[in-house]
Amino acid sequence: MTQLNQRRPTMKDVAAHAQVSLSTVSYVLNDTGPVAPARRRRVLDAVRLLEYSPNESARKLKRRGPSTIGMVVPDLTNQFFAMVTKGVQEAASSRDVLVALVVPTAAELPEERQAELLRSQRVDGVIYLSGTGSIPAAIYEIARSGPVVLVDEQIPGSGLPAVVSTARKGAREVAAHVLAQGHRRVAVISGPPALWTARERLAGYREAFAGAGIDPDSIPVLAGDYEHESGQKLAAQLLSADPRPTALICANDLLAVGAMECCREMGLQVPADVSIIGFDDLPLSVFLTPRLTTVRQPAHEMGLQAASLLFDLLDGSEADTITELPTTLQLRESVCTPGDAV
Repeated sequence: MTQLNQRRPTMKDVAAHAQVSLSTVSYVLNDTGPVAPARRRRVLDAVRLLEYSPNESARKLKRRGPSTIGMVVPDLTNQFFAMVTKGVQEAASSRDVLVALVVPTAAELPEERQAELLRSQRVDGVIYLSGTGSIPAAIYEIARSGPVVLVDEQIPGSGLPAVVSTARKGAREVAAHVLAQGHRRVAVISGPPALWTARERLAGYREAFAGAGIDPDSIPVLAGDYEHESGQKLAAQLLSADPRPTALICANDLLAVGAMECCREMGLQVPADVSIIGFDDLPLSVFLTPRLTTVRQPAHEMGLQAASLLFDLLDGSEADTITELPTTLQLRESVCTPGDAV
């Protein structure tokens, strides 16, 4: 794996390797002066060998010249991802910066190849929203010549800055609310274990259970994939138990939508028979019947902050490694006191 702290090659390095002057390198890269063919070949060979990037990002932004940032997002059909992306685009538009958008699920090429294509565009920096909990090697290669900012995900050990929410705190608070309503037969549909977001939310739920004197290991947990079909399937398994859970805590709103659909198919009323809880506060959550109790993540603001952080890094400013934005509870009608509360 490429080390992120490796020194970036400079024009001076190119000149030394090609055994030419700095002015010759500048003439070749900017096409501003005559250079003998043999010397031109040596310069271009040195640029390729050293992987030198001539489009110096900070200088371009400071002089407000044309520039481009990249953004990798797993799926734009997910409203949360779309709102983060909109925040990034608005911040970029305010600086006349283009956004090269890569959506791995929208093409048949694997995520690694998508990242390689983004690298080939010589973007000044990248905002990366991981759908897998890992980072392709090509993204690390991009990080050698320009900043990479993670959003809604931390990758431990990567050394990359990230903009996230207080997901663990939000999960703990919403689980505590469910328990405060009198629920004791609770089950959880969590997100993919490989994702930091899923692990943080599950940890928050477990902290709430422990705080209420409930052994967290006694709570049934099934891992989903953050899609509503997964929520529907896993809810059917959990609600087939005897005794049936009186509350299902879902790690995102799409899982909760699937769980509510499962309840309708099983003839169960929400929340009279089963309380349903989500996470994210997608726009659709207020149009469900009943309206969904959930945890709001400031998706649009996260996109704005991620872009702002990227621009600060491009401008040469120092920035916090981790930026946390607050989550807030959205208490609605999908949760009530169970009829057989103990």
